[in-house]
Amino acid sequence: MLLLSASRMSSSLGTTVHAQVTSSTDRLTRKKYMGVWSRGLEAMAATMRRFPPSAATKRQRKSAKKGPRSRGASEKPCRMNSVSSVRLLMAQTGLGSRLCGCKTGRSSRSAVRAGAPRGQPFDPTFLLGFAPFNVIADILFHKHFDYSDQTGLRIQKLFNENFHLLSTGWLQLYNIFPSYLHYLPGSHRKVLRNVAELKDYSLERVKEHQESLDPTCSRDFTDCLLQELQKERYGTEPWYTLDNIAVTVADLFFAGTETTSTTLRYGLLILMKYPEVEEKLHEEIDRVIGPSRVPAIKDRLEMPYMDAVVHEIQRFIDLLPSNLPHVANQDTMFRGYVIPKGTVVIPTLDSVLFDKQEFPDPEKFKPEHFLNENGKFKYSDYFKAFSAGKRVCVGEGLARMELFLFLSAILQHFNLKSLVDPKDIDLSPCTIGFAKIPPHYKLCVVPRSG
Repeated sequence: MLLLSASRMSSSLGTTVHAQVTSSTDRLTRKKYMGVWSRGLEAMAATMRRFPPSAATKRQRKSAKKGPRSRGASEKPCRMNSVSSVRLLMAQTGLGSRLCGCKTGRSSRSAVRAGAPRGQPFDPTFLLGFAPFNVIADILFHKHFDYSDQTGLRIQKLFNENFHLLSTGWLQLYNIFPSYLHYLPGSHRKVLRNVAELKDYSLERVKEHQESLDPTCSRDFTDCLLQELQKERYGTEPWYTLDNIAVTVADLFFAGTETTSTTLRYGLLILMKYPEVEEKLHEEIDRVIGPSRVPAIKDRLEMPYMDAVVHEIQRFIDLLPSNLPHVANQDTMFRGYVIPKGTVVIPTLDSVLFDKQEFPDPEKFKPEHFLNENGKFKYSDYFKAFSAGKRVCVGEGLARMELFLFLSAILQHFNLKSLVDPKDIDLSPCTIGFAKIPPHYKLCVVPRSG
């Protein structure tokens, strides 16, 4: 496994990824301890091989072997049609205008009102999560969940649990030694159970759509994939099967909900830490949108400070610091290092998001990182919160839209009130692993006058 960091990038060449080479002492130390881990786990695995696996374990292994794998050529039809299907869907159904219009703003305001009656403290985890949750549910299933809907709450709970568990040390270790730790008890089993439950829910929705499918009209993303299933473009072993479609939809449901809701939750905590930033946002919202009109995505052109704050929140929290793994598809020589075919390459996004030359004082939250001397929004090529290359986030455009509209709608109608003094708010993540999980907190929201 190779860790990569992005160094200073030439504007003429675009993004260049370089190997982050550690000292020989660091490499020897790492090799020594990895060897200890490996020998210890081999001994545990040898001991456990004496005992036959249970029937449940056999079923789990069989299911895992049959499951789809998004790698190489088999991933291409999924990814290509994921992007094209969303674009086609927005054009056919007007989903883009629905997201840019009343629906998104009212969804976020309703979520806050539902959880904050009479200014009482509330936990924003699931209530704020309902806003992006319903947006992605609309795209995938053409479905809306009420804030008291037990199925919606259950799905969000599974999303939240897995997002936390994937960032624990045990799951990081499991990713390194899956063949060994698969036999042991641990939190990875909870993750697998949650994934199975989510897949079952997704498969139910896919089958419902299949029964009422209209080949000439797409209601949602699931319809688009089912129409591809009917075409059977890929020979005798098509990628499009009900099982693969269900897994793809479940993956998008999780990714489209949890990352946006966590970013939004972290963003509100940051704004309570820096009330002067919140005050500037209120002023810009009042000037451009006013007290009653629903925010629209077109307002972003006239709201450079809000745009800068949204980008700075994503840069500062560095939600997925290790990003998604890539695999070398051929032997590669890079700066004198041989990267064999099949090597897992993990880009470290914090190397660009915290670049000191591009972002002075990168450890501080400063919206000015994305503003020029005239106060206009300034985009940076070092902003890689959504990764880059072939595995760039397919929902980048949607996520940008959601964060801008959600924050604008909330701050248009509410003042944020912390339960502690702003200077005592700790922005340090409670867990760092696959993701940086924000600390748990409660807040009050106070309706703005006017």
